[in-house]
Amino acid sequence: MTSDERLDLWLSEEREVVELLNAGPGPGVARPAQLAGKSGLQVMHAMMGGQLPYAEFAKYLTFYAISAAPRSAVFQGTPRREYLNPMGTIHGGWMTSILDSALGCAVLSSLPPGQVYTTASLETRYLKGLTLEVKRVRAEAVVTRIEGRSALAEANLVGPDGTLYAKATTECRLFDVRGPSAQH
Repeated sequence: MTSDERLDLWLSEEREVVELLNAGPGPGVARPAQLAGKSGLQVMHAMMGGQLPYAEFAKYLTFYAISAAPRSAVFQGTPRREYLNPMGTIHGGWMTSILDSALGCAVLSSLPPGQVYTTASLETRYLKGLTLEVKRVRAEAVVTRIEGRSALAEANLVGPDGTLYAKATTECRLFDVRGPSAQH
């Protein structure tokens, strides 16, 4: 597949996701009752399918969850002029944000009902400057280890031609949440 064909495929997948998001409740925070009894993967699929709210900041940072499977997640983003640093490349904070979102959602996709995560550490390595010439990038994340109350994951930020722009790793802390009935 050529990079143009890959970009066309990515854009098609993005349109489908954005259409579902726009038809759903929009950005916001899910109520505990909406999450009760759902695994992390079910939550991810419900968000991407427009049944649950999605994170509002993703809308402003122009990236979205494209897919989620057990122990993995893919986010896709649009580099924009607003994200340029003074040197004319995309700010590392934007690149880290999309990587962090994919990493966290890969961890979430591996969790059973009643369990959530929080980021304990995040490390990003920038490998190549990202410019506006690149129409989309994907953060592809996988969980590498879950042990006790800790999960490790890694992600790559790539362009449609396969260029690797950044890599990130995270350690997440896992914990149980109280269900809606326990909150009274």
